[in-house]
Amino acid sequence: MTTRWLTPEEQRAWRAYIAASRLLEDAIDRQLQQEGGMPHLFYTVLANLSETPGRRLRMTDLAETLKITRSRLTYAVTRLERDGLVRRENSSQDKRGSFAVLTDEGMAVLERTAPGHVETVRAALFDRLTPEQVAQLEEICTGIARGLQDADAGSGAGDLPWRRRSPCSP
Repeated sequence: MTTRWLTPEEQRAWRAYIAASRLLEDAIDRQLQQEGGMPHLFYTVLANLSETPGRRLRMTDLAETLKITRSRLTYAVTRLERDGLVRRENSSQDKRGSFAVLTDEGMAVLERTAPGHVETVRAALFDRLTPEQVAQLEEICTGIARGLQDADAGSGAGDLPWRRRSPCSP
């Protein structure tokens, strides 16, 4: 099998993507740590729960929404639960399932933190793009995510983060 090396154009695009994504994540994390005392992952848990009916979501569905492993979500929810921002509820229909629920305190923290977060995202990303580029960015990112998810579904390997079993699972 021969290696399909990146063309010079692809290499430049790849490196630009890596640089931009790391710098963007760093800017967002710094702002959220300074204003909300939490990393970006914790904020996204709160934000996603705030957008759901009853501010609650099944843990497995939340992991899929966030595109993270179940163990990483469990860690984040445990920390947020300790701070009183989220609580867990067992499922009445499935004894193995549980829900993450945004508390009133968690909603208050989100409401205090959201304006600074939105301003950081706007300044770091959207203020630098034309409306056409915003549409292209959405199309590109959606295509990449869909392609990665479809490739996994076709392989039957279950290698998407939220489907992985932790090394300790049977």
